Amino acid sequence: MLDAAGWTALRLSLLVGVTATLLALPLAIWIAWLLARRDFWGKGVLNALVHLPLVLPPVVTGYLLLLSFGRNGPAGRFLEETFGLVLAFRWTGAALAAGVMGFPLMVRAIRLAIEAVDPRIEDAARTLGAPGWAVFGSITLPLILPGVLAGAVMGFAKAIGEFGATITFVANIPGETQTLPSAIYALLQVPGGEDAAIRLVIWACIIALGAVALSEWLARRVAARIAGA
Repeated sequence: MLDAAGWTALRLSLLVGVTATLLALPLAIWIAWLLARRDFWGKGVLNALVHLPLVLPPVVTGYLLLLSFGRNGPAGRFLEETFGLVLAFRWTGAALAAGVMGFPLMVRAIRLAIEAVDPRIEDAARTLGAPGWAVFGSITLPLILPGVLAGAVMGFAKAIGEFGATITFVANIPGETQTLPSAIYALLQVPGGEDAAIRLVIWACIIALGAVALSEWLARRVAARIAGA
């Protein structure tokens, strides 16, 4: 069993993972659609920026977030003065860092799903007078739902396991920003902490496997529903 600190880290990790996924998913769908269906100036630059967190060291990403969204950063100062929202060294900042790190995985999975949809189906709906938003909502989105679910699960799994960017941006504050990875790291730095760290590792594995299993089950249900429609 976990102690109080372990349960707190587990609950915070789930909160950060769910928040990061829900906030990033709509933007990921939109960006994936742009990259899959539109040709525009700067498309290559946008694609590179989306995938930048995958190739940058996570510590660099966390430091850039600190420069931008810290209290002295332009975005951080604006959010605090306008909305009273502070991200640096708060769990909300951990959700932002986790969302940024998982965003490329979400976009890639959803983009592949969109590219697998025959664009002639969408064109046929447009020729019948359906507006673009209706075509996407009634045709494209149902067909790409398995890809959306896969992207959401990948983003959630990345958010749960994110360490480098999170600890750089929001530090490792017990009860506030200490997620499962940072709690495991902290336990491994003290003598006798291995047993507690192993228990957290087991819970991390359970959450990851559960997320994958849920994704597979939902994807099969969605595919069966689409096939029977």
